[in-house]
Amino acid sequence: MNRKTVLVTGGAGFIGSNLIKRLFTEKKYQTIVNIDNLNDYYDVSLKEWRLKELERLVPSDVNYTFVKGDLADKTLIDQIFEQYHPQVVVNLAAQAGVRYSIENPDAYIQSNIIGFYNILEACRNYPVEHLVYASSSSVYGGNKKVPFSTDDRVDNPVSLYAATKKSNELMAHCYSKLYDIPTTGLRFFTVYGPAGRPDMAYFGFTNKLLKGDTIQIYNYGNCRRDFTYVDDIVEGIVRVMEGAPERKKGEDGLPVPPYAIYNIGGGQPENLLDFVQILQEELVRAGVLPEDYDFEAHKQLVPMQPGDVPTTYADATALERDFGFTPKITLREGLRKFAKWYKEYYTN
Repeated sequence: MNRKTVLVTGGAGFIGSNLIKRLFTEKKYQTIVNIDNLNDYYDVSLKEWRLKELERLVPSDVNYTFVKGDLADKTLIDQIFEQYHPQVVVNLAAQAGVRYSIENPDAYIQSNIIGFYNILEACRNYPVEHLVYASSSSVYGGNKKVPFSTDDRVDNPVSLYAATKKSNELMAHCYSKLYDIPTTGLRFFTVYGPAGRPDMAYFGFTNKLLKGDTIQIYNYGNCRRDFTYVDDIVEGIVRVMEGAPERKKGEDGLPVPPYAIYNIGGGQPENLLDFVQILQEELVRAGVLPEDYDFEAHKQLVPMQPGDVPTTYADATALERDFGFTPKITLREGLRKFAKWYKEYYTN
């Protein structure tokens, strides 16, 4: 079996680093190239820690290379494709975060639009077997119908971040159609876990509670989120990587775009208050917070924030149908692992 070369963008990020760790064990991938610009949207030392973990885990039969660079740097992206000719590309690099997009729109256009365009162009000029890319549950915007299905129309984004992710899906469709490039977009739903993104609620709440600050619970706690543990996301990505949409010809003799979109989400939306309750219990259990911590004194219920949506809820039946996979890790199990990691990383 010829082992493949894979390019992972954003591999110092939360999902990217976990994916590479998993690919080390997969035996299908001989060469893994990781590009990340290590931007300071959140604590760079956390990204550096993830990279060190990867260096520590590289198996002897895998060629692993880290490139510090930016997707918006077209010359660099072309050089990487020219040098490595990846058969599979997993594009996870993106400027993340809904609220940040309201204050820093430039970062999103550079990374999520120009950067993604550079990846698509490189996939066209150095043909690949499959481009898998991160979309987001935020494309559903204020969608009232739940659960969210990939058949729903998604043309009412409520943040620039969501608009860039929807643009990625449109651009990918266009390249699939014009150049017969197999592309699969994955709409991730609230991913969490150890060494996750500090801007995510569970991580931010933990930091604040530890400092004795008050945590704000949006929409008076009436938000529901489809939390998905990072290992479930990675399992979904690995399966999808292997299953590129088929290249076929239509009745007109032209390619039918080999294009697919899937939701990856827990399929079990959790109320924010229940989520905070479980998080508290697990933080006490892991010894991050003392047994007698007064949680009630540190909670404040506040209105909705601009760009946020009240409920995210994935209909992930298509993923189950096509790849036999559905997320399995419960919120308690996932938050327990997070709390344990947090204790080791920050308080030892």
